Amino acid sequence: MGTAIRTRIIKIGNSQGIRIPKPLLEQSGISEEVEIEIQDGHLILRAAARSREGWEEQFAAMAQQDDVLLDEMAPTEWDETEWEW
Repeated sequence: MGTAIRTRIIKIGNSQGIRIPKPLLEQSGISEEVEIEIQDGHLILRAAARSREGWEEQFAAMAQQDDVLLDEMAPTEWDETEWEW
């Protein structure tokens, strides 16, 4: 564990909060959103996972394996009589 830094709880509207010193934020990698939870009486604060993180790589990997529809496409009467390429 690193050196502990003491700070105060401050009033923010109807809530309360803390100011996190810049060096701690830089070391933690926290930039915008965080997740907060309680574990064994400790307040745990961590960077929130980004939405859709890694999707691009997953889609690329899927396309290399089997990029096919999972349900069958049954042609309709319109497909057979009206559709032209």
